[in-house]
Amino acid sequence: MKVKSVFAGIFFVLLFSSCASVKQPESVAQPLNLSDSDIVALEVEAIKKRLLEEPVEALWRAIILDDKQLYNECADYVAVQMDKAIEENDYFEAKRYFVSLVNAGWKTDSSKQKSKSIEQLLEQDIPGIGVQSGKYPKTISECMNATVTIWVDRGVKITKGAGYADIIIGSGFFIDPRGYLITNHHVIDSMVNPKYEGFSRLYIKLLSDSDTKIPAKVIGYDPVLDFALLKVEVEPEFILSLGSSKSLHVGDSINAIGTPIGLEGTLTSGIISSIDRKLMTLGNVFQIDAAINSGNSGGPIIDKNMNVQAIVFAGMTRYQGLNFALPVEYLKQELPILYKGGELVHPWIAAYGHTFRNGIKKCGLEVQYVMPGGSAARSGLNPGDVIVSIDGNEISSIEDFQFLMMAYQPGMIVSCVCKTETGETKNLKLYLSNRPKTPVVDIYNSDFISGSFIPIFGMELVNSSTLSKKSYKIKKIIKGSVADEMSFSEDDAVSVRDVKFDKENEVMYVQIYTQRKKKGLLDITMILRSPLDSPYYF
Repeated sequence: MKVKSVFAGIFFVLLFSSCASVKQPESVAQPLNLSDSDIVALEVEAIKKRLLEEPVEALWRAIILDDKQLYNECADYVAVQMDKAIEENDYFEAKRYFVSLVNAGWKTDSSKQKSKSIEQLLEQDIPGIGVQSGKYPKTISECMNATVTIWVDRGVKITKGAGYADIIIGSGFFIDPRGYLITNHHVIDSMVNPKYEGFSRLYIKLLSDSDTKIPAKVIGYDPVLDFALLKVEVEPEFILSLGSSKSLHVGDSINAIGTPIGLEGTLTSGIISSIDRKLMTLGNVFQIDAAINSGNSGGPIIDKNMNVQAIVFAGMTRYQGLNFALPVEYLKQELPILYKGGELVHPWIAAYGHTFRNGIKKCGLEVQYVMPGGSAARSGLNPGDVIVSIDGNEISSIEDFQFLMMAYQPGMIVSCVCKTETGETKNLKLYLSNRPKTPVVDIYNSDFISGSFIPIFGMELVNSSTLSKKSYKIKKIIKGSVADEMSFSEDDAVSVRDVKFDKENEVMYVQIYTQRKKKGLLDITMILRSPLDSPYYF
């Protein structure tokens, strides 16, 4: 897999053939004015309509409106939908309704019992979780027999008039006696990507019988964290146990098993080089020095106790020893949702921020921006607030928040505790909506440039001219941001000339004219570059 950089950059080249107009919204969403009876009446009407379409969102909006009668009506309707989901054995929906009701303040004498019942029903069938089996390996060679080669046949590729077999090769490993196995999403992308219109068939090959291609099907997949859950109608000889990567430390020994360049059943060894590389838009990944090549993707990283501690997802073949793996904890968080089937969609609250530190101590997630109209903004979360708890779980960093969200579905209400800049404590109810594939595009389209450049480039702008809406001065620079690294300062002049989105390469380009104090107020035209997603949107 090609490693995607999540850091913005700057280019002193002219990428724009001409200066197009800079588009901004005519207005941005504002918090509800609850003192205006007409606005309240319109919101009540909208909530009642939304109740039939998405009852949890309607319940959340009733909480914000602080209308007790409407709240009770919404809560009762969500409770009915929860009971209906349980009757239909849809325990994922039942859990979504139940968690939302509890966080919304819904009280019932049987709530604890119902919560335990839903969790038991939900987890009883999930592969890889709570599996009791005699198929766990006792030796490294047995571990190798729990791994497979992933074989994606994409027919014939024509190159310069000649036809070649178009084959994608990856690795995977069994986690359940019923034939469930794990690999990377990018290995099986053509099986689920609606943009791919060619031929594609999915098979696996066992190490004990490399001549037979066994048909496989995709159950669930996550393009963001690069996981895929597959199923074959074969009972594996061995399955691998999912360990706890929290126990891994830099320098610990590990082994990688996979099919590099088609060499099935290849074992390599090495150490954990780092545990906190930010190469994904969610969470941190491991850097390992075990030899990894094309075909290793989706294979297991196992420890000395033969437990899976990580899943290979990328290697930089041009640089020896620079290889990466996804912590198994992420997979364990997501397995229930992957087992539900289809594409896993991550939640977000439409905000941006970094880990808040008191000295070197991590003390929470500092909110530095909220998108107008998003869940965070509508719920009353403000820039400067520090999130310290979600649903009773301590949040000491942005990684804590992201890890917790991996187990949540969009369409849920969560309870948030945060500290304000004045030291006060706020208790808020947040609604989790679908995380967009390109958060930067949503933010840019939802806010004025003066606000949207805070999360995109780390500079808060204010208009500096009544004659030109494109002329600004920098009001504030976020430490460690692109603006900070590019030596911008407060009061620097910035004129935004053009904005372009390259969605194919997932990049935003902004052409600006600037005068920077640190550069002697030299006039310069430059192009700022930002990825369309980053680890700091949540």
